[in-house]
Amino acid sequence: MQITPKTKIGDLLEVWPQLEAVLIELSPAFEKLKNPILRRTIGKVATLQQAASIGHVKVEELVLRLREAVGQAGEVDASEGADYLVTVLPNWFNECHVVQFFDATEVINRGESPLSALMGEARKLSGDEILKLKAPFVPAPLLDMLKEQGFEVFSLQKEDGVTSYVRRALHTE
Repeated sequence: MQITPKTKIGDLLEVWPQLEAVLIELSPAFEKLKNPILRRTIGKVATLQQAASIGHVKVEELVLRLREAVGQAGEVDASEGADYLVTVLPNWFNECHVVQFFDATEVINRGESPLSALMGEARKLSGDEILKLKAPFVPAPLLDMLKEQGFEVFSLQKEDGVTSYVRRALHTE
């Protein structure tokens, strides 16, 4: 298996369990991979591209370090993958339409996955209603899943973490 930005964390650690130590050395945020629940849930869907965002590490550096640790070589193409942090709000965003708030920080700090609860809350949205999500990092795997299911998303870096906004994509025809 070639390590790329699209490699899933769970697949990576299944093949090379020793790379957990390399990940943790790169960023303390990866300590959470020691939690078996998060590892089974987030690890199955999170890519190295997404993990780099969570760990505040350049994806090129992350992939190169992991490759070096297992004897792989080659250039890293980091142009693929989503970057959810924005500096300009999308046209669809209106603070008045925020109808739900979910703080994933507490759930994550308990060592649990907020995935199912958050997906349930997002599915309740209708029209131009917006869900506001607070987390200690960009929840890229979750945001990717929401986009695949027809939601629009973006995130803002705040002093106390990341705030993401979610709404159903409105189709105009």
